[in-house]
Amino acid sequence: MKIINLGTKELASFYVACELFKQMDEYPNSNLGLATGGTMTNVYEHLVSLLKKNQLDVSKITTFNLDEYVGLEPEHNQSYHYYMNQILFNQYPYFNRQNIHIPNGDVSNLDEEVKRYNQIIESEGPIDVQLLGIGENGHIGFNEPGTDFDSETHVVDLTESTIKANSRYFNHESEVPKQAVSMGLQSIIKAERIILLAFGEKKRQAINNLLTQPISEDIPSTILKTHANVEIYVDDAAAPDVD
Repeated sequence: MKIINLGTKELASFYVACELFKQMDEYPNSNLGLATGGTMTNVYEHLVSLLKKNQLDVSKITTFNLDEYVGLEPEHNQSYHYYMNQILFNQYPYFNRQNIHIPNGDVSNLDEEVKRYNQIIESEGPIDVQLLGIGENGHIGFNEPGTDFDSETHVVDLTESTIKANSRYFNHESEVPKQAVSMGLQSIIKAERIILLAFGEKKRQAINNLLTQPISEDIPSTILKTHANVEIYVDDAAAPDVD
């Protein structure tokens, strides 16, 4: 595991966008694990710019999103389907839609959806590059503290702190879904390469805990210590206190 402070969110986002572009350019059949949220916004903006400038053929790229809220239809403006379409897939509309995979939280049978998504990852994987953010409580994906390290795709009850943190995207905290479908920790750790981004003062403690605390399900991100190819990129505000 290596951690690199690139100074600003803008520089770190551009660097990671370049890494994704290089992967897609050199390996046009790549499987990419994608994340959402404010941390990733600039990454996708820079990636779209690079794709457009170079008119890269992405028709054989396969994508797997980490998670989706339960109860939000794909067209809802706070769903991760909507986020990905608005920020990436509609901006560079040359991805093969059959190769875009995002969990569906707006289904009557969540157990069947969990099985379906897990089977897709298993049959089409492994993921070559997995993007991750990190929650203030150490969650990755929506795998909250206490999540089994052996977990595959599953339904997650979101913690109060996660609901509060995500409420900034909704009109009111009461509108934030209380559950999500999330790729599991075992699914994430099977990726060949993992890139984690963390920006801002609020993420500093999460990065400190990841680096200094023992591997424990109480801090889901610590599972990354068992992986041979993890890169962490931070800005000045999220840079760890440790050497």
